Amino acid sequence: MKMPVVNSCEAEACAYNTDSTCRALAITVGNQPSAYCDTFLPIQAKGGDPSTVGHVGACKMANCQHNVQFECQAPAINIGFDANQADCLTYAPA
Repeated sequence: MKMPVVNSCEAEACAYNTDSTCRALAITVGNQPSAYCDTFLPIQAKGGDPSTVGHVGACKMANCQHNVQFECQAPAINIGFDANQADCLTYAPA
């Protein structure tokens, strides 16, 4: 099983975001009822691996059509803002 790539991330205030690219090795998405990025870290310092693009390591949104046993099966995801929080915009209710 391959971890889905984070295609883009609009959460520019996140420590793992560089030029709209997630640099965390893996992120965790969600906790009912919202598909927010659990890895979002709103600090000025930058972290992560600048040579990598983030992937989805785990997804807690069991009611998403891409979720199989808490693993995301989407080919890729996008992180953006919904209700002022960094959310998985690929989330699709099953």
